[in-house]
Amino acid sequence: MTTLTAEERNFTPKGLATRGRIVEAAARLIHERGVAGTTTEEVRDAADVSSSQLYHYFKDKLALVRAVIAYQTDAVIGAQDEFLGHLDSMQALRRWRDFLVRIQRGLRCAGGCPLGTLSSEIAEIVPEFRIDLNRAFTRWEDGIRSGLRAMHARGALRKDADPDRLATALLAAVQGGLLLTQIRRNTKPLEAAVDAMLDHIESLMKKRD
Repeated sequence: MTTLTAEERNFTPKGLATRGRIVEAAARLIHERGVAGTTTEEVRDAADVSSSQLYHYFKDKLALVRAVIAYQTDAVIGAQDEFLGHLDSMQALRRWRDFLVRIQRGLRCAGGCPLGTLSSEIAEIVPEFRIDLNRAFTRWEDGIRSGLRAMHARGALRKDADPDRLATALLAAVQGGLLLTQIRRNTKPLEAAVDAMLDHIESLMKKRD
């Protein structure tokens, strides 16, 4: 669920709808063309708003891109809501893995991860972009970490297993797998990367007597 900023809470419902339309148009264009390849004029036309409306909600392109990062964060992580925070068993982890693979198959492996794509283009351009993207990935990682910590707390994972480190590695596997899946136009890299991590996690599970 998107949390409104203090500024957004001052907008009328109609104003919020207009702002949302601008951000959706910007997110779509930026995902297709990149930040450098998308102008505010193109966003204005795609959102069917005037220049004065666009700059009423976003003082410059930097502000618009930051709104797109927030939008894509909610979209990417929101799509996983039924899984993240509940990855507390191997069965749940493998269901999540299957969901990620199905998403890519539905997209014909095109487009990649919106957050990963933004990171590769803009993380080194403006410090605020990197901070926002790090916050986005931390939110994603937290959803994975909570389940692994729950497994560790109830003794399903061995004492020497580090759920925080495993969460970071699993998210890294997802991101690397998504990148190669986009480049190769098949889901095998994503499946291989995530399966390898899940097999490793399973190997750290406490043996039953």
